[in-house]
Amino acid sequence: MRVVIQRASSAQVAIDGQTVGALGSPGLVVLVGVTGTDTAADAEKLAEKIWGLRILDDEKSASDIDAPILVVSQFTLYASTRKGRRPSWSAAAPGPVSQPLVDHFVSHLRGLGAHVETGVFGADMKVSLVNDGPMTILIDTDDWR
Repeated sequence: MRVVIQRASSAQVAIDGQTVGALGSPGLVVLVGVTGTDTAADAEKLAEKIWGLRILDDEKSASDIDAPILVVSQFTLYASTRKGRRPSWSAAAPGPVSQPLVDHFVSHLRGLGAHVETGVFGADMKVSLVNDGPMTILIDTDDWR
């Protein structure tokens, strides 16, 4: 799995002008991509890492201060731009594989005690946020192997 984590003072995701998920207070925005070799164990380990990551003010984690998390699925995190001008998405897992893993990731975060808001899997979403810091971190579970 590959995620981009952004510390945000505010954020929301909208579909057709309707807000479907938002941070009620400063927290984290997590864009999540899935590839074909990812597992439920990867999703759980990643959720635990993000929940405990000390990247908020005063080196606090989301778990330390109950900061909310906005999770948005984003298959484009697995874009390959090695050839030509058109990205290839072949490394991104198809929806029937990736959606259950994104759902499991969200469920595991909630099981840890996180307040999690989400976008809608596969929808055309408009994500807006105020990046605080700025603070942006990339995590790829393939680096853990």
